[in-house]
Amino acid sequence: MLILRLPEVKRRRGFRADASVYNEVRDGLCTTGVAISQRSKGWPDYEIDAINAARIAGKSDAEIRELGKVLHTKRTELAILDGVTA
Repeated sequence: MLILRLPEVKRRRGFRADASVYNEVRDGLCTTGVAISQRSKGWPDYEIDAINAARIAGKSDAEIRELGKVLHTKRTELAILDGVTA
């Protein structure tokens, strides 16, 4: 699994502005970034790929919001499987 920084997330999502990603996060249409250092965040590549696949499949905003919840739950499950507390 790769952690994507904001420029790569923008590229994969087809956005030009940072605000586009953060607006989607605010609206629940994209997952929140994970801390990769004290001052930077990134997104797991599989989350961005899943959101893109949902858009391509014509899923509604409500369905994508539900997908975001599932993806966040998966983060917790992965952390537990690795023996890390979330």
